[in-house]
Amino acid sequence: MSEIVGSATQEPEDPAVLAKRRRFLWRMILVLVGGTFLDGYILGIIGPVTGTIEHDDPRYTAIWIGLEASSAMLGILIGSPVGGWLADRLGRRPILFWDLVLFTAFSALQFFVDGPWQLFLVRLGMGIAVGVEYAVGQPMIAEFAPVHLRGKLLGTTLVAWYFGFMVAFIIGYYLNAAGVHWRVILGSSTIIAVILVIGRIGLPESPRWLWSRGRTEEAHEIALEYMDTAYQTDMAKAASDGVVGSFGMLFSPAVWRSTVFMCVFWTCAVAPYFAIATFADNVMGTVGLTGLLSGVILSVFAWLGVTWTTLVIDRYSRRSLCVPTQWAAAVLLVVIGLWAGAPAPIMLVMFLAYSFLNAVYTCLTMIYPAEIFPTEIRALGTGFSAAVSRLGAAGGLFLIPLSLDHLGFTWTMIFAAIVAFVGALVSQILAPETGGKSLSELASEVTH
Repeated sequence: MSEIVGSATQEPEDPAVLAKRRRFLWRMILVLVGGTFLDGYILGIIGPVTGTIEHDDPRYTAIWIGLEASSAMLGILIGSPVGGWLADRLGRRPILFWDLVLFTAFSALQFFVDGPWQLFLVRLGMGIAVGVEYAVGQPMIAEFAPVHLRGKLLGTTLVAWYFGFMVAFIIGYYLNAAGVHWRVILGSSTIIAVILVIGRIGLPESPRWLWSRGRTEEAHEIALEYMDTAYQTDMAKAASDGVVGSFGMLFSPAVWRSTVFMCVFWTCAVAPYFAIATFADNVMGTVGLTGLLSGVILSVFAWLGVTWTTLVIDRYSRRSLCVPTQWAAAVLLVVIGLWAGAPAPIMLVMFLAYSFLNAVYTCLTMIYPAEIFPTEIRALGTGFSAAVSRLGAAGGLFLIPLSLDHLGFTWTMIFAAIVAFVGALVSQILAPETGGKSLSELASEVTH
């Protein structure tokens, strides 16, 4: 180990080498961030066409529409833990490539679906691929990122998610208004997927994963080519005994608090927002807010919130951005529910404020998992947490149209507020502080 560190400290800071490293980092970020853009896109694109699908084909009942909207979430529930488990055993690189190939194939099938079951199964398959992306993409970024950029780079993935959701809503709205068939609108994600597949060809394996599996020479070669001396030195501090992670490690005495925190926090962050944003026309139409503005403006303010958080993530502590904002968002949902008769402009401001606040703490769901789980189970821990969160989000997507129909706007918002309060309480107790620390340092804190 000392020889590896020593050779790393002697490498020349050749301008050509530095330029190559910068180009690589940009490429890696673009193709991995593109995966979360694609996730936001497939979830956002279905919202504007749900009414058209239901009108065109009587087989698509209200229950089926809820299932179609939640099918990708259910797929993530399957793909995230399986993808994380595979990535911790087989490596980040092969899983990241082939899961996007799988996504592309399922996305293309949307052009040919005929009936509710087919659409459900196709979008379920897309969700499985997206789940793998969640489990592997964030760990891959974290394992390559310099400490001083890690928070910003991980946060950028959620900036891309909201941007994808917003872009999809706009595209879907206008294509739907122009009379483009809803199968073509849904299948538009295939174009983006093909571009990303090409961009991922030739990406290297994560040196930290190689190091954790005892493949130190390979790890050093990749780190020497793509990373700086500080990275190589920190990597060499980690264990390299070839230990393979397991599901049991998620609930070991050293890690269980991280697992519980991430599962509850992530679920309570995304479930209310997904439900409200996906069915924005229904939710906001109940209080007199309709049209393109009612749907896309929520995503615009969420995008602003997560962009602001990404820009300041390293200026403030993780906890200060995570905990107080959750309490504020929960209170705001209560006010929205109890003041259902508020004038439309006031109601709009409250929805926008909730969207912004939710985005601030939801940004941490892209940062915390890659930081609080050790390398041996980083992908598995991320994938497991994502799966649990999507189970809650799928439930919200399925239930919100039924809740609006049978319980009304007020109780729907109150239930959303209860979920937000649970997330705030658990985060208040368990949320750690991880800013400014290397992955080796964070792993040492968790396991000791």
